[in-house]
Amino acid sequence: MAKPSSPTPEPTSHQGWRAPAAACVTVLLWASAFVSIRSAGAAYSPGALALGRLLTGSLALGTLLLLRREGLPARAAWPGILWSGLLWFGLYTVVLNQAERLVDAGTAAMVVNIGPLLIALLGSRVLGEALPGRLLVGMGVSFAGAVVVGLSMTGHGDAPVLGVALCVVAAVAYAAGVVGQKPALRHGSALQITTFGCLVGTVACLPFCGALVSDAARAPLTATLNMVYLGLFPTALAFTTWAYALARTTAGRMGATTYAVPALVVALSWLLLDEVPAPLTVGGGLLCLAGVAVSRMRTQTGLTRRNPAEPVEGRRHDAQGRGTERSRTGRQEADREAARETGRETARGARP
Repeated sequence: MAKPSSPTPEPTSHQGWRAPAAACVTVLLWASAFVSIRSAGAAYSPGALALGRLLTGSLALGTLLLLRREGLPARAAWPGILWSGLLWFGLYTVVLNQAERLVDAGTAAMVVNIGPLLIALLGSRVLGEALPGRLLVGMGVSFAGAVVVGLSMTGHGDAPVLGVALCVVAAVAYAAGVVGQKPALRHGSALQITTFGCLVGTVACLPFCGALVSDAARAPLTATLNMVYLGLFPTALAFTTWAYALARTTAGRMGATTYAVPALVVALSWLLLDEVPAPLTVGGGLLCLAGVAVSRMRTQTGLTRRNPAEPVEGRRHDAQGRGTERSRTGRQEADREAARETGRETARGARP
């Protein structure tokens, strides 16, 4: 006799914390990157700093990939890997390094964070992702907070037009890279997509190899350590946790999460650079965090709509079951009534 198959275990709800935790790690490390870029950029040119950062990240990610024996991603993942590697790892990194030589970290973080708006719009257009009202409201609140943060920091110095324009270019490259990376995550793990995307960006930055060698020969140790930190944590670790979370949610929702970055940049500048934020800066940071919270909230209605077929099917099967039972009962009652009528006719026929 065949052994009865055991039911497939349902996914446990406690795993739901992993994607938000990964997103939080990404946001914290990317916020620290703005401060580290400002520090290392005093000794390294934009291209050299980008190449050194990506080389460090590629070595760390490649070592981890070999240890885990994940190998190459599927062929279908490569268009997204190439797209995100060239635009996000390569172009974005170089342009942001140059921009932060012209504007302060807080202003750069504010301008670059128009990226989530572009991600949501591109994700809707290219990936067919929905734009729920709660996400749009949260994005609007966070963007207002980012603007307040940027305006509060402009008093520390003028932001040159070129620096702001470069931040806009970086935001466009960032948004396009995210939208290109999202489909690739269907065909490879977060580690695979991040590793090979970083390698593509490294190859694209190889023309800056001479500048890296000459800058490293005369750069102070703190600047070099900042460059290594950028490669290990905001690149290798943060991009992997980003890809992990992105594979489990929409590009628009993940993009909205990064609106917390400007507020964290201000806090880190306060702690590491002894820059005391103004009350207006604190208010903008709170708006950023509030918008992120709104964009990630899920109502009971939203949860119900995510899988509408299940309860409907259940009700349909119940209704069909009840209807079948009623039909069976009706037939049985009719058969009993027919039997009783036959008995009565037989009894009448047997009388004298």
